[in-house]
Amino acid sequence: MKFISEYRDSRSAEAVANAIRHEARRNYTFMEVCGGHTAAIHRFGIPSILPPEIKLLSGPGCPVCVTPLGYVNKAVALSLERDVIITSFGDLIRVPGSSSSLWDAKASGADVRIVISALDAVDLAAANPDKKVVFMGIGFETTAPGTAAAINRAAGEDLKNFCVLSGHKIMPPAMEAVIREGTAIDGFICPGHVATITGSSVFDFIPRKYGLGCVVSGFEPADILLSILMLVRQVNSSAPACEIEYSRVVTAEGNLKAKALMNKVFQPEDSEWRGLGNISLSGLGIHDAFRYYDASVLFDGLTGEEEGEENPSCLCGEVLRGRKRPSDCRLFAKSCTPENPAGACMVSSEGACNAFYRFKKDA
Repeated sequence: MKFISEYRDSRSAEAVANAIRHEARRNYTFMEVCGGHTAAIHRFGIPSILPPEIKLLSGPGCPVCVTPLGYVNKAVALSLERDVIITSFGDLIRVPGSSSSLWDAKASGADVRIVISALDAVDLAAANPDKKVVFMGIGFETTAPGTAAAINRAAGEDLKNFCVLSGHKIMPPAMEAVIREGTAIDGFICPGHVATITGSSVFDFIPRKYGLGCVVSGFEPADILLSILMLVRQVNSSAPACEIEYSRVVTAEGNLKAKALMNKVFQPEDSEWRGLGNISLSGLGIHDAFRYYDASVLFDGLTGEEEGEENPSCLCGEVLRGRKRPSDCRLFAKSCTPENPAGACMVSSEGACNAFYRFKKDA
């Protein structure tokens, strides 16, 4: 297939769905760990054409959703500092902190601006030499290279008023945390965008160490259904492996230039994940050689640990662990909506609660 329309052709999708029905011999539970997959699965109604034996769980695959409360609180505290411009991707500014969000801070007069990329923030710093421009660096291996490129460029231009509050995370340790916690699954639908950078090989340890199948999937209906069929076949044959369905984009080794830039600018560090807690070496801290561009160093004391308390009624953490469905939460579609989110999973279009609300509110 060459064109998107072919990946969305109903006859192709039905053919793969029929193959899944024919080959399903038991109950299967698969977890997707990409917010793009979560949104696509519900947008295209994938669960409605699967046999009842197949259960799909949403995992910690939404970068905005897994960003912890403490990071949001630090961002809000920074936004209140004099002569500071906060730059962020759009979704993050609406994530609730303990008492307010960046959206609230902006409404109160803080200089908070939405940017498309970290390089936009570098340009903004160059144009405002009397301001300190802070970029909110969140996301997985998909967005981390862009942040690394921005820091590298700022260093090359000796730009002294740009810095990054890094909340970047890497996916494999979180997947391992889900397994170790005991969430019952038979395999992972692995994140296609992450694997474009990392390569599929970063997931090889999962079938080898834990006996669970992995398939790196694309984002169209035919992609997702074929990935599910590949996982069913792995389970049926008792031959867990790491396979690539998204072969038109993903390779085993990934993007070597992007990985080299990430390794130049970032170093592994322990990181806090919403719902999963602190996971060893799951975050990307800014390398000592670039510490001048590390907001946590430059604003030390202003961005101290301000963890606060999560909303006890919000089940976002349980949803991210695959333990609850969005509709299990008593706030869902009542006091918690995309227009008035009570938790991070309702904010982003890649969040499970947001996807459920938009495409299957009553499920």
